[in-house]
Amino acid sequence: IHERLGKAWGLDRHGADLVRRALVLLMDHELNASTFSARVAASTGASLSACALAGLSTLSGPLHGGAVAGVLAFLVEAAARGAEGAVRARLDEGRALPGFGHPLYPGGDPRAKELMSRFQPTGTISAVEAAAAQEAGQAPNVDFAIAAMMQRFALPADVAFTIFAIGRCIGWLGHAMEQIETGSLIRPRARYSGPMPGTARHA
Repeated sequence: IHERLGKAWGLDRHGADLVRRALVLLMDHELNASTFSARVAASTGASLSACALAGLSTLSGPLHGGAVAGVLAFLVEAAARGAEGAVRARLDEGRALPGFGHPLYPGGDPRAKELMSRFQPTGTISAVEAAAAQEAGQAPNVDFAIAAMMQRFALPADVAFTIFAIGRCIGWLGHAMEQIETGSLIRPRARYSGPMPGTARHA
């Protein structure tokens, strides 16, 4: 798969190998939102293609598979105003730094470390990474690593989602098959916390 993608995107062997590594690192990541969606679909007895579609639909959200787009926009901002200025502005506004920090990895995202160890980030990428470490004490996550890889090899913006979706789809199918074998329906419960009937005031 990585060789076909590399050829389509005009990458050399090193670039294609980075795509391979990204696909492997993105394949599975516990019960993230898209994987959970795929497992819920599988628990109903849906086909594997339907489970993959459930995962893909969830992945399309800007807070999940679309997060790299936010990182790329931030890098454009950093290139225009300077890395330190862009980072400080975000922090002063109380906004998160796109591509930095991960709730599961307070010590740094190992997926990002692996990918970024395979090429030398330069320019805005390295400047933003240094500014985020200095100003916020935050390390890059995998979204930043994918964005850095895209800039390093001058790949189009939509490539990020393609890499994410292809890699993660393998994981969705594995989870779906595992869930189907259990034969159990995933049915979370909910507790109503609003006003009780008859207690609401009418104007």
